[in-house]
Amino acid sequence: MEGIEEGRFSSKAIEDFKLIDRAVAGDDKAYAKLLQRYKRSVYHTILKMVRNVDDAEDLTMEAFSKAFRSLHRFKRDFTFSTWLFRIATNNTIDYIRKKKLNTLSIENMYTDDDGQSVGIDVQDKENLNPQEEAIRSQKEELIQVFVNMLPGKYQRLVRLRYFNELSYEEIAQELDAPLGTVKAQLHRARELLYDLVKNKKEHL
Repeated sequence: MEGIEEGRFSSKAIEDFKLIDRAVAGDDKAYAKLLQRYKRSVYHTILKMVRNVDDAEDLTMEAFSKAFRSLHRFKRDFTFSTWLFRIATNNTIDYIRKKKLNTLSIENMYTDDDGQSVGIDVQDKENLNPQEEAIRSQKEELIQVFVNMLPGKYQRLVRLRYFNELSYEEIAQELDAPLGTVKAQLHRARELLYDLVKNKKEHL
């Protein structure tokens, strides 16, 4: 299998496969490395689609969250970056459709880090069997580990936004807080989460 992979994929793609194996086995450092590798490029791809910094940051976090929850189902028919970019673009398209935003054409193709064209035709499989649901819950628990490291005032915001999937306006109403404060604190919470993941990789 490895010989076949070496013929089909770049050295970076093969290294990603190894990181995925480690991540699925429970290695937090592997998750952190994958995030570090692709966060910037995923963010810039999403930003081109929504043209809003706050939304792009939210959608970047959602893309990685979805990818990490489904990592056990990743098949090596293509590179991890191709798969990740498809998840990111599909999730962003869903967001655009819900919000009915004016944006660039969603029919554009994107090029991943290996130079492969990335389509946006992959469906997000929400119907999981009991075993897959259990694994998904384990991935959510991993994300909760990082959320629990945040200062208390940020934890509730992050849970409302990313686990309860409330809008900024709904969160402001729930917390009886100004909308601007909610946006600013969520922005800071995202920065802290990314820093926690990076630092956990460095110190483990």
